[in-house]
Amino acid sequence: MAGKVWFVGAGPGDPELLTVKGRRLLEEAGAILFAGSLVDQAATLFAPPGCEIRDSKDMTLEEMSAWLLDQTARHATVVRLQTGDPGLYGALVEMTRPLTAAGIEWAVVPGVSSAFASMAAAGETLTLPEVTQTVILTRVAGRTPMPAGEELEALAAHRTTLCIFLSITLLHEVQRALRAAGWAEDAPIVVVQKASWPGEEKIVRGTLADIKKRCQAEKIASQAMIIASPTLGAADWPTLARSKLYDPAFGHRFRKASAASEETSA
Repeated sequence: MAGKVWFVGAGPGDPELLTVKGRRLLEEAGAILFAGSLVDQAATLFAPPGCEIRDSKDMTLEEMSAWLLDQTARHATVVRLQTGDPGLYGALVEMTRPLTAAGIEWAVVPGVSSAFASMAAAGETLTLPEVTQTVILTRVAGRTPMPAGEELEALAAHRTTLCIFLSITLLHEVQRALRAAGWAEDAPIVVVQKASWPGEEKIVRGTLADIKKRCQAEKIASQAMIIASPTLGAADWPTLARSKLYDPAFGHRFRKASAASEETSA
């Protein structure tokens, strides 16, 4: 019988941020195709002895599909190890279509996105009550164009949290788009390079006005997440809107609102 291909999200880089299921599949795999240019090779250390391991950084999509198909003829478990989450900028559908056409079973194991790892590294939050409840994951148009209506300037007009992937070399364009959308020059921005990578992570904090110069000073030109958000720096704000879920005056099916708190809120 043909083997099964698992598309496993390796997370942002730290092997310990693999899911338990992802690690188990790596330990069972007969063959692993991993994104060497983006995924820390340490993630493949969970592979069993004799496992066939191939770095995909020099392969075309057709070569990767052929490799996966070939391995399913010899192994019950074949893993495609991808950076972050397989469904986010990962060419997932392009790789699964040939497998489906060949009658090969496949499944996806989600992974931790670098967007979440970056905010965790910076000690920041993506959302805050009465500040923003929306997160936009996007990128700046480069060789891959953006669909109509998804230009960064249009998305930035919502003034929500923006996690901008694959755009560090176009930071000047990020600045232009945010300015055009009305963001202030002192709007906080954080850039995290290689979030969670042991010994390689860099965090640069700045504003819309100076973030490019700060990144240049730190020689950050690849593998970096740009985050612009009205929540940045909230830990140092003098006051915060309180979360209703944990407010004593807010009752729900697991906790009754306290009478004193109800009277105070009234």
